[in-house]
Amino acid sequence: MIQTSPSMRILVATQPVDFRRGIDGLAATCRKELQQDPMTGCAFVFRNRKGTAIKILLYDGQGYWLCQKRFSQGRLLHWPRGDGTSRPLEAHQLQVLLAGGDADSVGGAPIWRRVTMAG
Repeated sequence: MIQTSPSMRILVATQPVDFRRGIDGLAATCRKELQQDPMTGCAFVFRNRKGTAIKILLYDGQGYWLCQKRFSQGRLLHWPRGDGTSRPLEAHQLQVLLAGGDADSVGGAPIWRRVTMAG
């Protein structure tokens, strides 16, 4: 699991990207399509077209980190929407998204973790 903090800046691309792209291709996407500098220390979150994988690009001051999660079963049912090509996320929303939940919902918990109140 990726360690996040409340002060971490996270931007999620609202449209899917070609997952054949590596570090250089995703950094170019940040510059050209998202209009952001990938070397600012911001975590950039991308998804593939099928919704079966997520990639996170992060520059730590010495180099890039590229993390990928591929779901062994199922696909993403929810992906953050926005008016532009990207939108910010809070650290807890990223954790919910990585667990397969809806980062925009009030509770945000993945379906398999929803808790119902007894009585």
